[in-house]
Amino acid sequence: MTYCDSFLSYVSRMSLANMIDKHIGILGGGSWGTTVASLAARNASAMLWARSEETVNEINEQHTNSKYLGDASVTQKLEASSDLYKVAGQADVLVLAIPSQSLRGVLDDIKNEVKTGVPVISLTKGLELSTHMRMTEIIEQLLPDNPRGVLTGPNLAREVIAGFAAASVVATEDQSIVVDLQQIFHNSLFRVYTNHDVIGCELGGVLKNIIAIAAGIGDGLGAGDNARAAVITRGLAEITRLGTAMGGEAQTFAGLTGLGDLVATCTSKQSRNRNVGYAIGKGKTIDDVIAEMYMVAEGVKSAPAVMALAQKYNVEMPIAQEVFEVVQGNRTARDAFKGVLRAGIGSEAEPN
Repeated sequence: MTYCDSFLSYVSRMSLANMIDKHIGILGGGSWGTTVASLAARNASAMLWARSEETVNEINEQHTNSKYLGDASVTQKLEASSDLYKVAGQADVLVLAIPSQSLRGVLDDIKNEVKTGVPVISLTKGLELSTHMRMTEIIEQLLPDNPRGVLTGPNLAREVIAGFAAASVVATEDQSIVVDLQQIFHNSLFRVYTNHDVIGCELGGVLKNIIAIAAGIGDGLGAGDNARAAVITRGLAEITRLGTAMGGEAQTFAGLTGLGDLVATCTSKQSRNRNVGYAIGKGKTIDDVIAEMYMVAEGVKSAPAVMALAQKYNVEMPIAQEVFEVVQGNRTARDAFKGVLRAGIGSEAEPN
């Protein structure tokens, strides 16, 4: 059977009427992976893979994941397992909530287990440091016979799991399946929109992390609300320049996955990347900040890859450059923020 035949066969099975009979596999038991798994389990059969047996047992027996989500409850319909191959092999839709630097290794382990034609959706907002690749590019490389996409937007896990209203975007180039994917995650309080611009949606989630660190540095230094607004606005210009140079659509960066995600990540005290910057602004070293964290701040991991891409595409990113220097330990927070403020000025349409 050809890929086209197998894929069309898969699409014919993915009817909304039978969605409850489909199996959603979610890989990654952190805060966002668990939250999305709980959302999916309300609409379909869902199983979450986590490395920790303790986490698996807590989800199955107590319906919580206290390490990452405090005392918030997940739906009792959600199952968890530490058997990676079982979760991946039975999935009709596979969702990846794996840190960016670990995603390739996990996919390589399960690539022979994942059924042909099964959509693979990334939740990860990072770049692979060694290759500068987006997560969907890694998925395409290792699972070439599977459609791929992202679920992304201004989504703080603890608010979503607590039932606060939020909106997100599911993006895939194959529009024949996007509505079915939308129905897996959507509910009355978690609104999921569709988009075809995978590159733009994915890069918005990646690049905003760098700007959020800068906003946090400013907050830690006591720079004020006006300075934060300027960082967000000029940061959006940087994100859009690089994103469109890499093939994303400009209008995407004005939407939920661009501006929306940027605002939430730069202003919320729940934002890991903003909190990294805040701690640095308060005088901590980057090594001290990382040592105290048990959840990944993707902006720190991705900063070198972002700057490599900026150089490759000849895009000026003065805010991202200053953040890169800080996370590399080459510049203090105060000097970096001064560097942002010293950047050359001209027309608002110009890079600086």
